[in-house]
Amino acid sequence: MARWKFRLLATLLAIAPIMGCGNELREQKQSRLDIVKKRGKLICGVSGTLPGFSFVDSNGKYSGIDVEVCRAVAAALFDNPEAVEYRNLEASERFTALNGGEVDVLSRNTTWTLGRDSLVGMEFVPTTFYDGQGMMVRQDSGIRSLPDMQGASICVGTGTTTELNLTDKMRQAGVNFTPIAYQQADATFAAYVEGRCEGVTADKSALVARRSNFPNPQEHIILDVTMSKEPLGPATINNDSAWFDVVKWVTYSLIEAEELGITSANVEMMKRSDNPTIRRFLGVEGSLGEGLGLTNDFTVRIIKHVGNYGEIYERNLGEKSQFKLPRGQNDLWTRGGLLYSPPFR
Repeated sequence: MARWKFRLLATLLAIAPIMGCGNELREQKQSRLDIVKKRGKLICGVSGTLPGFSFVDSNGKYSGIDVEVCRAVAAALFDNPEAVEYRNLEASERFTALNGGEVDVLSRNTTWTLGRDSLVGMEFVPTTFYDGQGMMVRQDSGIRSLPDMQGASICVGTGTTTELNLTDKMRQAGVNFTPIAYQQADATFAAYVEGRCEGVTADKSALVARRSNFPNPQEHIILDVTMSKEPLGPATINNDSAWFDVVKWVTYSLIEAEELGITSANVEMMKRSDNPTIRRFLGVEGSLGEGLGLTNDFTVRIIKHVGNYGEIYERNLGEKSQFKLPRGQNDLWTRGGLLYSPPFR
């Protein structure tokens, strides 16, 4: 028995340094949440060239749904939606920038796919815009369907799901075409406008947004065809659950606030509500914020500065914008849309 105890003691002494080292490594690995808090601002990867989603004007001011998500995260963290540094990223460099730590979050009309969620190492937060790939051609081209594009040249962005979807869809339809690929979105659409291709393909929302800046928008039509599913939304780096949870629940708070009828105009009044669901959501009761490493009133900060999802949609893509896009599937589930938040409980 004494010999057995001696061997057990020797084994424990041998592995103790290894266990201690593992604990040190775990303690040394900081969450991106801690890094952002210490820095005092959020670094957000965006496009910067797509009106309605992320666009920077001549005065350097950013706007769009993707930008609003960045502002919402900054509001939750710092009670200041302007505590954001934006980095304009091309499609081909966005994942490298996120994986390399150049940006804290990617909010750049990016499609959630299995490959990106696993092989590329992204962690996608809730979808902020449900879209589908479309095709734009000139009104006078006579093209009204994909089969009409037999032998046509099509401009497309490289390094995107758009390029892969185009090949799949045309193959399925038995249509031979010539792809003309560009790394930059601006170059893709410039080539189309200059007549170097007969059609251009992208997410339908992007086609609508880009067409608005054409010299003669009325001369171009978007075909009545949907070539893919494109759930667009922000992403964080994989294996950092603390940071992922913050960005995820900030995004959900925009949707939940709209469902509860809480707006930037009435959020202070709603804090006096007797409804336990509203009181818990706004941090009047409970400690949901603390569980995320935020203040308990983080949703109040968000809604006060940024508004709910409906407010964001209307000013960037809806009736208060130049696009006037109907909500459609980007409406709340209670109105036939796909937007749905888990309970704040």
